[in-house]
Formats: sequence, C-alpha cells, structure tokens
Amino acid sequence: MSIAGKGNGKRLGRYRWPLFQGILPLDRAQILPNLMAGLTLAALNIPQAMGYTKIAGTPVITGLYTLLLPVAAFAVFGASRYLVVAADSATAAILAVGISPLAAASSPKYVALASMVALLAAGFLLLARLLRLGFLSDFLSRTVLIGFLTGVGFQVGISVLGEMLGIPVTSKTSVGQLGAVLGNLGKLHWPTLAVSVGVVVVIFASPRLVPRLPGALLAVVATIGLSAALDFASYGIDVLGPVAGGLPRISFPEVSWSDVNALLPIAGACFVMIVAQSSVTARAYATRHHQTLDENRDLLGLCAADTAAALSGTFVVNGSPTQTAMVETSGGSSQIAHLATAATVALVLLFLTGPLKFLPICVLGAIVFVVAVRLVDVKGLRTLLRNSPKEFNLAVVTAVAVVFIGVEHGILLALVWSMLQHVRHGYRPNTAVIMRDPVEHWRMDPVVPGKMIEPGVVMYWFGADLYYANANHFVEQANSLVKDAASPVRWLVVDAGAITDIDFSAGRALLELHQDLAKQGVALALARVSTGLRADLDQQELTGVIGANRIFSSRKHCLAAVCPPEAEGRAAQKG
Repeated sequence: MSIAGKGNGKRLGRYRWPLFQGILPLDRAQILPNLMAGLTLAALNIPQAMGYTKIAGTPVITGLYTLLLPVAAFAVFGASRYLVVAADSATAAILAVGISPLAAASSPKYVALASMVALLAAGFLLLARLLRLGFLSDFLSRTVLIGFLTGVGFQVGISVLGEMLGIPVTSKTSVGQLGAVLGNLGKLHWPTLAVSVGVVVVIFASPRLVPRLPGALLAVVATIGLSAALDFASYGIDVLGPVAGGLPRISFPEVSWSDVNALLPIAGACFVMIVAQSSVTARAYATRHHQTLDENRDLLGLCAADTAAALSGTFVVNGSPTQTAMVETSGGSSQIAHLATAATVALVLLFLTGPLKFLPICVLGAIVFVVAVRLVDVKGLRTLLRNSPKEFNLAVVTAVAVVFIGVEHGILLALVWSMLQHVRHGYRPNTAVIMRDPVEHWRMDPVVPGKMIEPGVVMYWFGADLYYANANHFVEQANSLVKDAASPVRWLVVDAGAITDIDFSAGRALLELHQDLAKQGVALALARVSTGLRADLDQQELTGVIGANRIFSSRKHCLAAVCPPEAEGRAAQKG
C-alpha cells in the first residue's frame, strides 16, 4: 500500500485500490471516531435487525447474521463511504409476501428459500454491474433526494410511535399506524413513555454533556443495566427476551430447481428495490458530503453483500437510509465503521447475547425516532421554497408519496419523476432567436416571428440535441419563424451550438424542413456545427442535400456567407 506523501502524514493509501474504496485513503484522525460509530451502529442495529426478522418471517438469529458477513462484504467490495447494507424493512416485506405461500415461517425450508432469494438477487446485481447500469442513479435530482429523505424521516418516525408510547400497532402503513396511535392514546403506557423520553433526552443532551460518547450508545447500555436491575418487564415494559448465540454456518441454500423458478420473480422485485433504495441513499450522502459516487462499484458491493447473506443462512440485504443515517449521526465517515459493526456483532454472537434480553423495545423506537427527525431536511426544503417553488412542490410530493404509499413505491415514483424531468427538458428545450447586441455582439430573444438578425435572415437557436421526441417541435417553430414573418425571409439559419447529435427521425425531419423551405424560396443553413454533429449529418447523407457550403462552424462565417455585401461588412465589424 502506498504511504502518504510529504505534507500529509495523516493519510495512508493515496491511490484507489480495486477493493476497500469505501475506506481508502485512510485518515488516521478518523479511525477512532469511526470505530466508535461502528460500535454505536451495532448497539442500535442489533435489536432493529432482530425486529426485521418478524417482518421477513425468519428466526431472530438471522437478523444478527445480516449485520455480520454482508456488512463486511460491502465494506470490501463497495465504494460508498456511508451506505450501510444490512436488513431492511422494504425487502423483508417483499420477501415475506413471496415466500409465505411456499413454506411455514421460520422453518428450515423457509430459511433456505429466503437465502436463495438473496443469492438470486445477487445474480441480478452482478448482471447489472456487468451491463454498467449504475448510471440509472444519475437520474435522481437533488430535489427528489431532499423529498425522499424527508419522506423517509416522517415514515420511520411514525412507524416507531407505537413502540415509544407502548400502544399496540398492527398496521403496515404509515396512515394506519398514525391512526392506531391517535385512536388509542387512552391506552398509553406511562412507564414505556418515560423510558422513551429519557432516551431521547440523553441522545440530544449528550453532545453537550459528554461530546466524546455517542448518546445512543449510552442510552442502550444504561437501559439494559436499569432493566436488569429494576426488572422493567414487571412494570409492563416490553423487552426483547432471550436471544440465541453462535456464528452462522456457511453453506449453499438447499432448494430444488422448481423452487428457484418460483423465487425468480421475488428476487427480481427485491433487486429493483435494492438498486433503487441503495442508489438513492448512496447518492444522497455522497451529495451531502461532496464525494464522488461510483454506482457500478456499489453494485458489485451489493452483489457481494447479498451473496454473503445467502451463504450465511440469512435473508436479502439492502442499502438502508435509516441505518446509514445512524452511522453518519454517530460520527462514521467511512466503511471502517461498518467493519467495526461486523466485528462487534461477531463478539455479541459469541459472548454477549445474554444481556440483550433485558433491552426495552421502546429504546430502539426512541433511537430510530431521533434519526427520523434528523432525516427531515428542513434546511433543504426551505432553500427550495425560496429559490425554486416548483421544485419545492416536487420535493413535497415525493415526501408525501413515501409516507402514504411506502418507501418502495416512493422510490420508484422518485425515479420515474426524475426521468420525466429529464425527458421534459429535452422534449421542450429552451429556444431563442439570435439577434445582434452592440455590447455583447449576440443576444437571445424570445422566439417571435419577424425578428431578424439581418434583413431577410432569421437565426434560430435550439437548446438541446435533436431526437425523435422534439423534432416536430423544432420543425414547427422553424416554420413559424418563416411563414408568420411580416417581411419575406430568405435565409433560415439554425444555430446548432447546443445540438451535439441528431438521430434518424430528427434527421428526416430536418430533411423535410429543408425541402419545405426550398419550395417557399427560403434557404436553410446551419451555424456552429460541431465535429460530432457534422459526422451525424454526413452519415445520414444530409450534408450533401443541405450543401456543405451552407454548414458553418461559427455564426460570423455563416452570416458573412448568407448576407448581401453591405451586411457582410457589418457582420465582419460586429462579429
């Protein structure tokens, strides 16, 4: 490994290895904070991961297994410094719905089927990596990310209210959960509420009182101790109860080929959720911390994590926004924290499962509630409202979708909406009529017939690549500038500075425009044609039809060629 160069004694491993990209370069000053963050994440995630097994329908111990080899595998093969890949409620729910008709919950066959789903999902992830499909996350705008994380914050906060208040909640939807809590406030369990409030106070107060110790870790250790000493269970406070220990046995899931065929659709649904949720979360934190995102490397890391999950006898794992927020708020800044989490879970599995039985369930709810509050991006929403009200509305709609129709559907909506935004910008791009300016030489005016850069010459700027979806719009505006002009137009010059390529459909539309203009006695010329666009014109045999002498690399040369002698002199002086 390369040692840091002169002037930077704190960093090790300056160049990027094919492995450990979420760790290197190593900052010595951040090792201890990341170890502490990993310990905190383990303390927070151990009971949460066991809770996810209730959703997935697998034995409690399999929840701890998701925090062992899968976490370590992503730390080795992934690239994101923040993304936590472990058990997640969305994929756990998809898994349970698909497998429950095939085997009894928590049975050996059920666990084998769950592990095979993880292995099949890993295969889909590997295929996505080979096809380099990581670019799909580039379609997620910052606006959508703000709305998504805000929605997740509300959704997660609502989901733990019942645990914090000691009110039984059976609904799987945020609306149902909130309704159950509000409708049963008379059944509020005061001792449970007291513990929850105490945990929230400790977490918020600890940065000032004990800044070097994570408040959430203090809360977990303290409540386990108090619960054991005071017997919280006798006061009606729900605790986890006995938890089995031991490391997982590495083996291949034993299922039949007919089972594999039945599991493919379930694995496909999990794959979509993994890619969508993981990419959203990884991009959100890369953007927040001004880091470069390597989506394709993360696909490989996710593949490795789900392979590790399958071979260690647990269920599918996913990039989790909640757990990623946990490690970030605990001071984690690289996958060192996640390796520390895996090491801590291994020690717990071997030696420390006993004390976990005293942990009050409401403590987990209170910790997750604090994380949820921090996920709500009030600052980002406020900035959007001030600078771009339309995008603020988009962020709010995304957040509402996450809360009301679920994280998985909210993610898909966010992806589709972001892509539609991109398509809309290309489908109806900005356009203008180029005019002369005495100071700047050129200016862009609204597209209004009658505006000419020189007598009889209209210069039309189109602000996007020409393709099948916007070609008709291009032709309609170009024709309007000619037909609706008050005085005759002799030349229509298309400023192609923003057009880098042109597909076959748009090429035919350009050819038809040239023919229609010729019938009206109007010549077509192209200005600011790039090398790439010229190659497309040549390949589609448009250069010969339009005329090589009517295709120019600059506005100045174009006007000098199409204007009469007196205008040519003015063009040379002003251009």
